[in-house]
Amino acid sequence: METIPAIEVTDVHKSFKTVHAVRGINLHIETGKFVAILGPNGAGKTTLVEMIEGIQVPDSGTIKIMGQTWRENEDQLRKIIGLSLQETHFIDKLTLWETLRLFASFFTIGADRCEEVLEMVGLREKRKAYVVNLSGGQRQRLALGISILNKPKILLLDEPTTGLDPNARREIWAILKKLKEQQHTSLILTTHYMEEAEQLCDHIVIIDQGIILREGSLDQLLGDVEIDIPPRIAERRKVTLDDLFTALTGRHLTEA
Repeated sequence: METIPAIEVTDVHKSFKTVHAVRGINLHIETGKFVAILGPNGAGKTTLVEMIEGIQVPDSGTIKIMGQTWRENEDQLRKIIGLSLQETHFIDKLTLWETLRLFASFFTIGADRCEEVLEMVGLREKRKAYVVNLSGGQRQRLALGISILNKPKILLLDEPTTGLDPNARREIWAILKKLKEQQHTSLILTTHYMEEAEQLCDHIVIIDQGIILREGSLDQLLGDVEIDIPPRIAERRKVTLDDLFTALTGRHLTEA
């Protein structure tokens, strides 16, 4: 019996005035897989994810989540999806615990689950701290905690570690790896950090100017194309995703 994919995107287009942000993208994501959508700012990553999230509506094409569409099954899909956007704004004068309980109330989730999430994201000792006093990394962990309150089958994270220092970034990675091991969550992660994709994801999609340039596992991608690296550099390190992206587009992943 064929398994229903977690997400299926078929020939999706999206434009904003004169900008064709997504150009006929097809994407098949299996249940339980961690998938990175990798590309520079302006590549179309956020627009694609917002359509998968149901925030934006495609101009054409179809998107199915666990075999269901937003138009016909919005209430059901909201129950199985967790998401965290690039910038999440909270009420500064609420404590971390009050913030968590507020969002839990939207799903009629009780205090026991909030306690579990506090433990998962490593913020138990900060429960009484006001949000305004949290560090950037702590705010991102809170945002991630909120996104998993409802035990989502599918988690959508849009550049969740942008602006964080390396230690805070690795803390987020550790939480996500635990989710994969313990809850078999499906994940779509947009990022322009190649190390993030390498560390977390089974499948990597390289996107630029609204189209998919390459996709596959890390080994498949790096073995898929001849990359011209100066001999001195090749002697010092392995070929990277950034090398591949530069070979495909003429610019680096971190360039806007």
